Amino acid sequence: MSMTKETATQLDHVEDSTKDQALFDEETKREHEQTFRAALRDERGVILWATVFAAAALSWGFDAQVNGAAISVNSFRRDFGYMYEGQAVLPANWQTAFNVMSSVGQFFGGLSSGYVADRIGRKWCMWYGSWLLMAGIAMEVAASTRPVFLIAKLILGFALGFYLSMAPAYCSEISPVVLRGITTCGVSLAIVIGQLLSNAVIKAFGERPDRWAYRAPFCIQFLLPAVLIVVLPFAPESPWYLVRRGNLEGAAASLQRLHGKGRDIGPRLAQIQRTLKLESELYAQATWADCFRGVDARRTMITLGAFCCQHLSGIIFVLGYSTYFFQLAGLPTSQTFSLGVGVTACGVAGNISSWWLVNSAGRRIVTLAGMAVLTVMLALIGVMDVVPTAAAQWVQSSLTVIYAYVWFLTIGAMGYVILGEASSPRLRSRTIGLTTVVQSLWGLIMNFAIPYLVNPDEANLKGKVGFIFGATSLMCTIWVYFCVPEFKGLTFSEIDERFKKGVPARKFMEYKGDSEAPSA
Repeated sequence: MSMTKETATQLDHVEDSTKDQALFDEETKREHEQTFRAALRDERGVILWATVFAAAALSWGFDAQVNGAAISVNSFRRDFGYMYEGQAVLPANWQTAFNVMSSVGQFFGGLSSGYVADRIGRKWCMWYGSWLLMAGIAMEVAASTRPVFLIAKLILGFALGFYLSMAPAYCSEISPVVLRGITTCGVSLAIVIGQLLSNAVIKAFGERPDRWAYRAPFCIQFLLPAVLIVVLPFAPESPWYLVRRGNLEGAAASLQRLHGKGRDIGPRLAQIQRTLKLESELYAQATWADCFRGVDARRTMITLGAFCCQHLSGIIFVLGYSTYFFQLAGLPTSQTFSLGVGVTACGVAGNISSWWLVNSAGRRIVTLAGMAVLTVMLALIGVMDVVPTAAAQWVQSSLTVIYAYVWFLTIGAMGYVILGEASSPRLRSRTIGLTTVVQSLWGLIMNFAIPYLVNPDEANLKGKVGFIFGATSLMCTIWVYFCVPEFKGLTFSEIDERFKKGVPARKFMEYKGDSEAPSA
């Protein structure tokens, strides 16, 4: 009995499907069995290019810190402010405008980056962003009036929106499971290194009497985008983006560059194809509305919530205004610059320490414990401000330094890990774009409010602001307990399955597969 053409086609389809499933299972098993030491040995391409993309966040950290640090420079306040009781003071409204304008730019940059990245790819999105960043920095250096400086901050912020969106997206997409937490933590490390560099150059130049006290730090910021413009064209594009665009040949070439010529990339390619195929069964096309629809709505809320926690735990107050805060507390200027460097140095140490925690303790418990500790520390900073002694000033300053270590050890590092893992691969660029938008909105709110809260010519609350952020941090701690799952050791397809099945956040690691039904 002869076989019909239709039947033969169906059998070929079943055979191909079975082969794809076998390759998918092979890659999933390999990722679960791969050790950290083996990954360091075998995944040099992944580590190299994840480092390049993560390094882009240096500029975001530098800019975020230099905004607050420049206010501590007397010549900056003199050139853009006025004299108040014998001291140079930058008006709170212009101080707010300078800081807010960068966040406004990031808002629109983050919003547009998802669309741009889905059209031209991750690396070219960041490449064009580098040109914009250089233009913004050049205008910032040349500015001698408030309006020109304000426009420079807008352009600079727009470019940083591209940077902050693409860095975690690329790192999470190219990394195997055992490295994914560390490479996305690398984004947070780059941010705090940027902040450390900012404080270091402010300390080096900040006491100069001329305009180069603040222009020199801006010039140094110019170097990173210049390097990225040269390097990025040689970077392999994200294979997830290429598969989504139907360019399987390009995806295979990218995977070969990332994982090495000796690696059989067939299983990895099949894993990406199957994961994206399963996701496309939920929605035919990815749209912004999909981020807030069905299963993806929960995933979007987790990613956005993690970054809300970062801001509501008071990071802009404690870190961004640390040097200025130390001066307001009554410490000598030379010591405040040193303490500012110490704060960000502790942040670097905290982030590096998180590399061990992310793979050993996991994401959920580190985030939860970190938020609880930060809540207590913020309350203590507020209490120390009520005690009118020199010893209390130093205790308050010491708590600020320790806070930086704990913040970058926990929510500062884990926020980017959660972002890369909770967002679905199909919507990742859009979800990360939305996260950048949320960060910008919180930046607008915080940078608008904090100058009015701490400035001596306004509310003059100083360290008492710790009481406010202690309360918001407590609310975030409760949210983390109920909403943030554990993603440690899970492939993207396994994470997809748990979200699709509605597994509660507290039971992600207990869930074993389709045979189990989630329980509340």
